[in-house]
Amino acid sequence: MSGPSADWRGVAEVDAEEAAERGRGVTFTGGAGDLLRELLRPYRKALWILIGIVVVENVGRLAIPYLVKVGIDSGIPPIQESGNLVPLAEVVGLVLASTVLQAVARNLFLVRSGTIGQDMLYELRRRVFRHFQALSPAFHDSYTSGRVISRQTSDVDAIYEMLETGFDGLVTAAFTLVGTAGLLLFLDLELGAVALLCGPFLFLLTNWFRKASARSYTRTREKIALVIVHFVESMGGVKAVQAFRREPRNQEIFDDVNDQYRRASLHAFRLVAVFMPGIKLIGNLTIGITLLYGGYLAFQGEVTVGVLAAFLLYLRQFFEPMQEISQFYNTFQSASAALDKLAGVLREEPDVPEPERPHPLGAARGELRFEDVRFAYVADRPVLPGLDLTVPAGQTLALVGTTGAGKTTLAKLATRFYDPTGGAVLLDGQDLRTLTSDDLRRAVVMVTQENYLFSGTVADNIRFGRPGASMEDVVAATTALGAHDFITALPEGYETDVANRGGRLSAGQRQLVAFARAFLADPAVLILDEATSSLDVPSERLVQQALRTVLAGRTAVIIAHRLSTVEIADRVLVMEHGRVVEDGSPAELVATDGGRFSALHAAWEDSLA
Repeated sequence: MSGPSADWRGVAEVDAEEAAERGRGVTFTGGAGDLLRELLRPYRKALWILIGIVVVENVGRLAIPYLVKVGIDSGIPPIQESGNLVPLAEVVGLVLASTVLQAVARNLFLVRSGTIGQDMLYELRRRVFRHFQALSPAFHDSYTSGRVISRQTSDVDAIYEMLETGFDGLVTAAFTLVGTAGLLLFLDLELGAVALLCGPFLFLLTNWFRKASARSYTRTREKIALVIVHFVESMGGVKAVQAFRREPRNQEIFDDVNDQYRRASLHAFRLVAVFMPGIKLIGNLTIGITLLYGGYLAFQGEVTVGVLAAFLLYLRQFFEPMQEISQFYNTFQSASAALDKLAGVLREEPDVPEPERPHPLGAARGELRFEDVRFAYVADRPVLPGLDLTVPAGQTLALVGTTGAGKTTLAKLATRFYDPTGGAVLLDGQDLRTLTSDDLRRAVVMVTQENYLFSGTVADNIRFGRPGASMEDVVAATTALGAHDFITALPEGYETDVANRGGRLSAGQRQLVAFARAFLADPAVLILDEATSSLDVPSERLVQQALRTVLAGRTAVIIAHRLSTVEIADRVLVMEHGRVVEDGSPAELVATDGGRFSALHAAWEDSLA
C-alpha cells in the first residue's frame, strides 16, 4: 500500500527502539545549558573540526591586512624612485590565495555545520515528541495544546537560528578580536596600545547589552507562546466560537496578547538600536584617533605608511565582530529561553512511570481486580474513597450512575492513565504498576466518546492499534462490526482520506471506525467509556449486535448513560459518589423494587413511549 500507510510501517519499525529507551528509564534532569551540552555531545569531534575550519578561514582573512602592509612598504617605492613590480605581484598573489582559502573553508564550514545543526534539531524534535507522548494525561490536562505546539515550533526555530548563525559568529568574533589585538600590538606596540584604549568602553557596553537582552528575550519567548496558545485554542474550537458569537471577545484577547508580544519585541529592538550604533560610534572614534596619531607618527618616520594602512584595516575588522556579537546575543538569548522551556518539559516525569523491575504479563486472561482503590484528582476531594471490585475474565460489566459517580475514573485507573492514590488495580493478579506500558496497552484498550481519528485513510486509522495488520484483518474487523458496507460506499473505500480529525465522516461513522480499531487490536480487556453516545439509533443497534459477538470471551467494561447499551452486559454496577450501591445482572436489578437501576430503567422505557 502506498501513501500514509508507508509512514505507519515506519512507526511500527521503531517500536522496539522506543520500548528499549523507555525500559532504560532515560530521563533529563538538567537545565538549558545541560540540554545543549547533551545535544552537542555526539558531535564533539565534528565541532573541533569545525573550529579548525573557522580558524583556517580567519587566518586567511587576518592575513590580508598584513599582506597589504607588506605590499605598500616593499612593493610600492617612493615617487622619486623606480621600483620592481615583482614583490607587489607576489603580495597580490598571496592575497588571492588567502581569498581562495577563505572561500573553501567557508564552504566546508557551511556544509558541515548545516548537517550537524539539522541532525541536532531532528533529535531534539524527536525527543520532545516522544516525551510529550510518554507524559501522563494529567500533564496534558493542564498543559494546553498551544503550548505543546509552541515548544515544537517557535522554540525549536529559535534554537535553529542560533545553530545556523550563532556558532559561526561567536567563534569568528572571538578569533578576530584576539587575533586582531595581537597583530596590532605586534605591528606597533605604542600605536596598538592607543587603538586598544576602546576596550573598556566596549566591555561596559557589551556587558550592559548582555544582561538587558537576557531579560528581554525571555519575555519575548513568553509572549509569543501566549499568541500561539490563544490562536490554537481559538481555531481548535472555532465551531463553538462561531456558535456562541465569541469572535469579538476572542479578537480582544488575541489583540491583547499580540500587543504584548509586539511591545516585548520592540523593547528587544530598542536594545539593539542602542548597542549597534554604540559599537559603531566607539569604532569610528577609535579609527579617527588612530589615524590622527598614526599619521603624526608616520610624519615623524616612526611608522611606515603600510603599517598605518594595516592598522586601519585591522581596526575595521576588529569592530565588525562586535556587530556579530550583538546578533549572536539576540539569537542566543532567544534560543536560551527556548532551551529553558524545552528542558522544563523534558524534566517533567510521567505520573504513571514505567516500573523499574517490570513483570512479564504473557497472554492475558483479562481478570480485573480493584483492591481498596482510593483516588482523588484534588487532595481533599476523593472520587473513589475505597473501591473493592473483581471483574472475572470474560465478563461484560456495565457501569451506570449519575455524572461524577466515578465511572470514568474507574476506567482511567483500569487503563493506567492514572495511578490510584491508595490500594491497587490488578490485571490477572499483577499490579498494573509492575507492567510495562507495552504489555498493558496490548492487554487493555479503551474506546471513548471522543473517537479521535488521525489524518490518513480509513484503513490507516483502523490499523492504529495494529500497524502490521493485513487488509484481510481490517476487513474482518469492520465486517464483524457491520461497518464494511458504509466504508466501501465511500469515494475510495478503505483508501478514503478521513480529512482533519475525521471530518469527512459522520459522528456515527467515526465511532464505528474507532470500534474497528479497538477490535483489530484484539485486547483481553476492552473498556467502552460512553463509546456509543454519538451514534444514532440505527447505528447503535448495529453496534450492539456486533458487540455481542466481538465481546464474547473477552472482559469488557461498558460505561453508558444509554441503558440500551447496558442490556448486553452480564453484570451491572450502579455507582454513587465512588461507591457501588447496586450489583447484579440487568434482569435482577430491573426486578428489584425501589432500586436505583430499576428506576433508571423505568424512566428510560417511558422516554421511548
